[in-house]
Amino acid sequence: MKLIDGKAISAEIKAEIKTKVSKMIDAGERTPHLAAILVGSDPASQTYVASKERACKACGITSSLYSLPENTSEEELINTIEFINSDSEIDGLIVQLPLPKHINEDKIIQHINPAIDVDGFHPLNIGKMVTEQPTFLPATPMGIMELLKRSNIETAGKHAVVIGRSNIVGTPMSILLSRKTEPGNCTVTLCHSRTKNLEEICQTADIIVAAIGKPNFVTAKMVKAGAIIIDVGIHRVPAENTKKGYQIIGDVDFLNVAEKCSYITPVPGGVGPTTIASLLLNTLKSYENKKINHK
Repeated sequence: MKLIDGKAISAEIKAEIKTKVSKMIDAGERTPHLAAILVGSDPASQTYVASKERACKACGITSSLYSLPENTSEEELINTIEFINSDSEIDGLIVQLPLPKHINEDKIIQHINPAIDVDGFHPLNIGKMVTEQPTFLPATPMGIMELLKRSNIETAGKHAVVIGRSNIVGTPMSILLSRKTEPGNCTVTLCHSRTKNLEEICQTADIIVAAIGKPNFVTAKMVKAGAIIIDVGIHRVPAENTKKGYQIIGDVDFLNVAEKCSYITPVPGGVGPTTIASLLLNTLKSYENKKINHK
C-alpha cells in the first residue's frame, strides 16, 4: 500500500505557481488576485477560508476576504458579487459554501461571472466541462485528477466507482474520469444513496472515489485487493484518547481498507490540500486568460 501524499503534491503545485508569480512580479506585472465571500461564522468554513488565504500568501497571490453577517439578504450578497465581478483586477471569486438556509445557492452561483468562477460551479463552466471545452474545473475533482496524475497512477480502461452524486464532487468526478484524457479513460459507475447492491459494485472497482459524506462508510469488504482509494470525506468525530477530544476521519475505514489497496489518500492530508492548490491554479489560469484577451 502506498499513501497518496496530498500535502506533498499540493506543495509541488504551489511551488510551480510561486515560480510563475515571481516572474510576473519581476516583469513589473500585477499579481493574480483571488477574492472570497464568507457569509456567517461557520467554524469549518472559517477554517477553510483561512487555509486559502495562507495558500495565496505562500504563492504570492493577492487575496481578499469579504465577510458578511449571517443575516445578509440574498440581494445584499448578489450586490457584493456584482461589485467584485466589475473589478477588472480580481481574477478569481469564490463564495464559500454552504450558505445560510435563507439564501438560494444555485441562484448565487449563477450571478458569479463565469470568467472568474474559479470554483467551477457556474452552469456555463459545468457545461464546458461536460463538452470538454477549456474551462475552470471544480476544485476538488480537479485536485483528485492532479493526485492521480502526479502519482503516476494508470487509469485508462479501469473501472472507477464514484460514491456520491453532488454537483460539487461526485458528478463532475465521474465525468472527468470518463473523459479522453490522461488520467481518465475510465469506465465509470456513479453510485448514490439509492444504488442497489452497492457493496457488490464496489467489489468490482479498480478505483473508488468516496464522496458520500458518511464517516467510515467504505469498509474493507467493499474493496477488492489492489484497488485505488480516493477519500473525499472529512468528519470530526469524538475521540477521548486524543488531546483535542476528537479526530478527523474520512468516508473510508482507513485502518482496515489500507491493508487491501494499492494506493489510498489519507484524511487529513489527502484530497483537501490539492483542492486548495487547484483553486490557485484556476486563479492563475484566469489571470493568464485576461492577458491573452487584452492583447
